[in-house]
Amino acid sequence: MQIALGGTFDPIHDGHRALFERAFELGDVTVGLTSDELAPKTRHEDRPIRPFEERRADLEEELAAIADDYDREYGIRELDEPTGIATEPQFDALIVSPETREGGERINHRRREQGYDPLEIVVVDHLRAEDGGVVSSTRIIRGEIDEHGNLTPEREGQNGGPDG
Repeated sequence: MQIALGGTFDPIHDGHRALFERAFELGDVTVGLTSDELAPKTRHEDRPIRPFEERRADLEEELAAIADDYDREYGIRELDEPTGIATEPQFDALIVSPETREGGERINHRRREQGYDPLEIVVVDHLRAEDGGVVSSTRIIRGEIDEHGNLTPEREGQNGGPDG
């Protein structure tokens, strides 16, 4: 199977790793990485985002290690639009998180319009941090948690809530 997923991945955390693991369980993986222009448009709040090449280097390192474990192939492509690579005919499945499932449905609508089969949409649940909130890049940037969902020393004893 040919698997697609996409995102900004800045910084990469265990929630992202869960997406990558699931993707490699299913097949060969192509990751669409948001361009410098698209990345800020996909964020729900204004926060700094590292340049594409820095994010790509980190993503390459993560994917190489996981792909090797599964004996799978992978590629990274730059995304200039939100529906990105997943509208291309070669893909069989799309890995999404709960909040991006709707985007997956839009991609399938567009694929049908183009005469392509819809993708199998595989939802990977959020990983929960030590405080029960979602592990997210935004929470890491804010200094609430580390990449594994552990509370940072200054946040221990505080609750990040269910949505982080």
